[in-house]
Amino acid sequence: MTDWEAPTTNGAINAAITLPGSKSLSNRELILCSLADSPSTLRGVLDARDTALMIDGLRTLGVQIDELESDPAGNLDLRITPHFMRAGVESPTVINVGLAGTVMRFLPAVSAFAHGDSYFDGDAAARKRPMATLLEALKDLGVEIEDRGRLPFLIRGNGHVRGGEVVLDASKSSQFVSALLLCAPRCDAGATIRHVPADLGNVSAVPSLPHVDMTINSLAQHGVTVRQSTLTRDSWHVDPQNINAVDLAIEGDLSNATPFFAAAMVAGGSVSCSDWPASSLQPILRIIEVFEQLGARITRDGDTFRLVGTGEINGIDADLADIGEIVPTIAALCALATTPSHLRGIGHLRGHETDRLSALATEINALGGEVVEGESALRIFPATLHGGIFHTYEDHRMATAGAILGLRVPGITVENIETTGKTLPDFVRRWEELLNT
Repeated sequence: MTDWEAPTTNGAINAAITLPGSKSLSNRELILCSLADSPSTLRGVLDARDTALMIDGLRTLGVQIDELESDPAGNLDLRITPHFMRAGVESPTVINVGLAGTVMRFLPAVSAFAHGDSYFDGDAAARKRPMATLLEALKDLGVEIEDRGRLPFLIRGNGHVRGGEVVLDASKSSQFVSALLLCAPRCDAGATIRHVPADLGNVSAVPSLPHVDMTINSLAQHGVTVRQSTLTRDSWHVDPQNINAVDLAIEGDLSNATPFFAAAMVAGGSVSCSDWPASSLQPILRIIEVFEQLGARITRDGDTFRLVGTGEINGIDADLADIGEIVPTIAALCALATTPSHLRGIGHLRGHETDRLSALATEINALGGEVVEGESALRIFPATLHGGIFHTYEDHRMATAGAILGLRVPGITVENIETTGKTLPDFVRRWEELLNT
């Protein structure tokens, strides 16, 4: 575990970045290609801890995944050959999920299609992440599970999943819905998924709905049709159907790009990206909208996306339920803003790699900030920050938030900077190159 003194910047930034592949898309596609009817090719798969854990888990279940080559951005080109999956028979196959939400939530359903037992466990912090909702939903679809509502747990696979209708409260994570959608086409009866909040007097929508849309779009690329309620967006149905093989490229990770664009806002200057997608399965328009509210000027020239900052940041009042992944980046910017901010709709972040609302409030306040933590919101007020240790709680987004603050505040040391390797390999090198261009 390495502590890293976050560099400050004394001048404007003028840099270009290349995006690593999207973690969210990489892991969805790895699942679908493993359940497909024939071999697939994926280009631009993110090479980071979360995707390595997914690849290792699928290989453990018998899927053949061959590395073809790496691209200049450090991504992977892979050939995925589905096989008749066979998990542990005499003793369970052990699958390590690390701290990856997509692995601990997407892979259990896949293991149910294997013959034999699969034992899931992960990092100590992973045992605190919400799982009971998903495990109960899988049981309703006919999966046999031995569990206590969290990691570790045992999936008893028998080669097929019955399917049917399942009702769950997905207020804590959209990944519960995505996990069920990804396996639904292979279920004997397909699946109908209905989100019903446990507290009907306090109706909560599924958070991060763009990630559910991403799942539906990924399924569509494999020829799978999903029918969803159009107004309430709280129910989905998938008939049993084939999952087609694909040959496709994974687009760049917009969430991982945001700390670098935030750097231009803090230091002034510009950061450009030549491979920013014109249209995206990720919530690109909402991300742009929030950065513009914070004071960025964004332009597009052909294939090149450019964000220009002045060094002055506006406070915002925004519902960020749909883009929760970038809340640590936004919170760091708001801690450096000239006016107060109110970040709303983010209660589900308490169940991410750490309780991100508590962690952000604790760490920014420890540096002299003024953050008031609500049940599902943060209020952030202008304050003069000072140096100190910025703890990361093994959370990659916390680590990059500390780096952003360090651009303006001397003496910030980010604890365990290696945790960025979860989704953003070589972060320190990328960050220092950004500041030296």
